[in-house]
Amino acid sequence: MIYEVEVSQQADSDLRGIFEYIAFELQSPKNASGQLDRLEKQILSLNTMPERYRRYEKEPWKSRGLRVLPVDNYVVLYIPDCDKKVVTILRVMYARRDIDHQLNLYTK
Repeated sequence: MIYEVEVSQQADSDLRGIFEYIAFELQSPKNASGQLDRLEKQILSLNTMPERYRRYEKEPWKSRGLRVLPVDNYVVLYIPDCDKKVVTILRVMYARRDIDHQLNLYTK
């Protein structure tokens, strides 16, 4: 089955922030482009078998079907909807951030 992959405004902002941080703060635009390419490639790969990655273990997100896709030092947080055949990308963030806190901010 082929799923449509939708990127939320927050996830799009996250991706821009990751690129800008690597390109400008770390002064490495080539690495920024490479990282963004790897993230986008993995995100787009969720159009098939999006449930292959682990569920997020904490509530209320576990019940909502939130899944975690690791990409290098980052995580892509997404919810697949099997009935509608849609994958919604909620957030993309550095893996060592406080993910619970960031998800709580996302819902406010």
